[in-house]
Amino acid sequence: MRKTHKAIKYTLLAVAIAVGIVWTGSHREKAPLSGEPRSYEGIKASGVLRAVTEYNAISYHVAGDTVQGFDYELLHEFAEAQGLRLEITPEMSYEERLKGILQGQYDVLATGTLVTTRSKDSLLFTHTLALGKQVLVQRKPKDENDSTYIKNPLELAHKTLYITENSPALLRIHNLMNEIADTIYIKEIKDYGPEQLMAMVAGGDIPYTVCDESIAQASIGDFPELDIQTGIGFTQLYAWGVSKTSTELADSLNAWLDKYTKTNDYKKLYKKYFN
Repeated sequence: MRKTHKAIKYTLLAVAIAVGIVWTGSHREKAPLSGEPRSYEGIKASGVLRAVTEYNAISYHVAGDTVQGFDYELLHEFAEAQGLRLEITPEMSYEERLKGILQGQYDVLATGTLVTTRSKDSLLFTHTLALGKQVLVQRKPKDENDSTYIKNPLELAHKTLYITENSPALLRIHNLMNEIADTIYIKEIKDYGPEQLMAMVAGGDIPYTVCDESIAQASIGDFPELDIQTGIGFTQLYAWGVSKTSTELADSLNAWLDKYTKTNDYKKLYKKYFN
């Protein structure tokens, strides 16, 4: 499959973050698996909060020599308030993020994760951090008769969608198939995040992808040839996740979030990443 320059750029980013783990400008070794999640008392005793996130324009990214991202900056504020040092690992695979939480490698899944009945079977979620929906990413129509341009989800029958492996969007696509009573073909791409797949749509390497609306909006400026106007679902809830046994950590996060989200600092942070 031919890669565009932008796709290559994002591939190199994925390789870089897989090799070098970054937190507040420093490097660390991968946290060892303990086999079970740490208690909040154990986290406090260690002085370190370990989190996993996705490398994207909303959650976590590096701009020049600065680490940025809504989830990174918000969790950093929480860690400081609790007297903890934040260690954060970018991981492109949702399955690996989830496994790391369940096996005690990480304490918090700090990227906007879709709250569904299925995801609630594995994770204990914080209070809602954002609202959003899944959108179809496609190239802008060549003309008004462009048959490849999708205006309505009903037109996705027999089309192929490329998505990140084990993406939470899978559930929405399967539900959509039931709604339209027809088949949508799905190809899961390992180790590629939503922005990398957007780059590949822009370059004509793949026809369509699906991603969170907030990520699509944050990245669309880099891809003027793309269209993200077609939603494929209703508005849903996004939150951070912790192990279902980490009730004290979830309670501490929620108590802090309830206070911090009422501050001007939070309003500025939210406005910085969400229009």
